[in-house]
Amino acid sequence: MKKIILISGLALILSSCVVSTAGKVVKTAVRTTTKVVKGTVKGVSWAVKKAEGKINENRLDGDWKVVGVYNGTYEEFAKDKDPDNNYESKCSDSFEQITINTKKEKFRPFHCSGEKEDWVKYKFKFGKNPQNKEKENYLKYNRDKTISIVDVTSKTMVIESELLLGNNFPKRRLYLLEKI
Repeated sequence: MKKIILISGLALILSSCVVSTAGKVVKTAVRTTTKVVKGTVKGVSWAVKKAEGKINENRLDGDWKVVGVYNGTYEEFAKDKDPDNNYESKCSDSFEQITINTKKEKFRPFHCSGEKEDWVKYKFKFGKNPQNKEKENYLKYNRDKTISIVDVTSKTMVIESELLLGNNFPKRRLYLLEKI
């Protein structure tokens, strides 16, 4: 009789531990998915999540090809149920790109891959961005202009900035870039 009570008690304890652990897994999964903003924009898949903490600046180094543009900020993109890709390349027989040299703290703004643009000096910062008052990774250039680094991986980078493509009017946009 004691063995039956002991086994029943152990089974009850084990099942409550399993339920508790499963509950924590579900809670963590829900918390993670709410921070990622996803959308498919004319065949270009966006899975945008703001970086948590300081990004290693060396990840920005290199040539980045523009593959998508959202005509608005990250916050607008996050609220948009059907985001539209407003990117059309103005380059004939090439593509638009941005080049970042982290060792010299310089970048070349958007330019056609066959052309050379003048280098612009920047400072990489992590903290309160003066333009949108949010704590984030950003490049500060020309005294008061910034490029927000939303996220960067080994293959893609998402930035928010007023950098111009073609003859557009200056407005903060979200850019999806692919490493060349």
